[in-house]
Amino acid sequence: MLSPVYCAGCGAADRALCARCRAALLGPLTVGRLTDGTPLVSALRYEGPARRAILLFKEQGRTDIAAALGSRLATAIGAAVVGPVELVPLPPSRGSLARRGYDPVRTLLVAAGLPSSAVLRRRSAGVTQKTLDRDSRRSNVVGSLVARAPLTGRRILLVDDVTTTGATIEEAARAVREAGGAVIGAATLAFTPRLLPDRGEFSRIP
Repeated sequence: MLSPVYCAGCGAADRALCARCRAALLGPLTVGRLTDGTPLVSALRYEGPARRAILLFKEQGRTDIAAALGSRLATAIGAAVVGPVELVPLPPSRGSLARRGYDPVRTLLVAAGLPSSAVLRRRSAGVTQKTLDRDSRRSNVVGSLVARAPLTGRRILLVDDVTTTGATIEEAARAVREAGGAVIGAATLAFTPRLLPDRGEFSRIP
């Protein structure tokens, strides 16, 4: 009564995620390659209940659903891993971290019980990606990420929450390779189907 709970996917009362919305988080993974050749595995399509749940998790502090979302991210990671790798989350901007008070990607990894390495940092803030079209997103992120130290001999799997065009993941891959690391691929919780397939070849797997 003092702190009512409602479903992050549909708004139904008394559940952080109702059975119907939990079911909507299941299903086939989407796999493919970005235009720079980076393999990508994504757990969810960023639409419907999944989109609403992710938005509430990221923008309204609904960390009570981190375990459910983290489980799906872990599934994508499991499908993307080839041999021993380090999980490297894409770092948030200082502004988004200050606004939210937590890093969504690292929160998901912690909820899933997965270790991660903070080897990347942001060198420049740039313009908020949400305000840009597909082509502008790519130019906006060029040079925005850098490795904190040399990565020679280290095998990296990049991890993010939502990929829209893949531009930020490609920038992270560039930063890792520039530092001498090997990018095995990337895994994300969700992708935007309207934009991402235009940047590579993608298919769904069970």
